[in-house]
Amino acid sequence: MPRARVGDINIYYEASGRGEPLLLIMGLGGGSSLWWAQVESLSPDYRVIAYDSRGVGRSDCPDVPYTMEMMTADAAGLLETLGIDRAHVYGVSMGGMIAQELALRHPEMVKSLVLGATTCGGPQAVLPPAESLEELFSIMSLPPAEIARVSASVSFSAGFVSSHPASVRQWLRKGAESPPSAVGYRRQAEAVARFQTYDRLPQITAPTLVLAGTGDQLIPAENSRILASRIPGAELVLFEGAGHGYLWEAEEEANLAVRGFLRRHPGRGGRSHG
Repeated sequence: MPRARVGDINIYYEASGRGEPLLLIMGLGGGSSLWWAQVESLSPDYRVIAYDSRGVGRSDCPDVPYTMEMMTADAAGLLETLGIDRAHVYGVSMGGMIAQELALRHPEMVKSLVLGATTCGGPQAVLPPAESLEELFSIMSLPPAEIARVSASVSFSAGFVSSHPASVRQWLRKGAESPPSAVGYRRQAEAVARFQTYDRLPQITAPTLVLAGTGDQLIPAENSRILASRIPGAELVLFEGAGHGYLWEAEEEANLAVRGFLRRHPGRGGRSHG
């Protein structure tokens, strides 16, 4: 189980494939294991690196206030520790927030940027229904069976949950391989609540692809439209009817969109060892 010492914590990561490096950053409470379909799709052509953010899975979980800047430093530090000067970066939900900050704070490290089902935060963000937020932020206080039910209900469209029960069960199994601790989940959620990039988005210079499901009840797709309108030259792809978990609901289409985008924006220069 590879773990890298980054700053004051140990970060668990998995690397697959060869080629230009691609860093995958999962959302609130999610770990590296949830990227299984993307790793399978993209590792034939890229060196795909997925990791557990602080507070999740096999990475350390210090009980201190987390900030998005702190978690961005974790991502940058992991790349540096692995000897990677520049990488494609794909972040989903909270991972998309970290990816935005990485592109803003360390533009030299980001070859291209994929932002999935995420937001700029702050007063300009379009909020979900109040009940979705309440369920999300109270989830770790629920019994295990209820955690699974709520996780599925906020992550997927109702139609997908009823028509693809085997896929939802697989997603739950994969999530259980790198679960958050109650402390880690709360600390990550606190960082998410303080996040905002709206005024700084025009400073992003990396080629950017923005993805979302039109049925997202957790981070409404209007947030992705805002991101695409504020980031210079950004492309926007929406998956009709898919929920927050478009990665799995629209797996084939989403992976195809990412592959096409990465091929259109090959990296130039940089160093990647290991």
